[in-house]
Amino acid sequence: MTDKELMYVDDALSHARFLQTQCSDCASKLTDQSLKSFVKELATKHGEVFGSLYGLL
Repeated sequence: MTDKELMYVDDALSHARFLQTQCSDCASKLTDQSLKSFVKELATKHGEVFGSLYGLL
């Protein structure tokens, strides 16, 4: 992998981790259970994306 490609992967990893954290934080503050469940699912998906990207390294 080139240096530029590694920078792209690093950037994508940072974004995926940020989105996972934001979704988790948001879910903890929600009171509507269906919305809370949906946002938790989003956090899980972003975690999976992070794992997939990390697997490229």
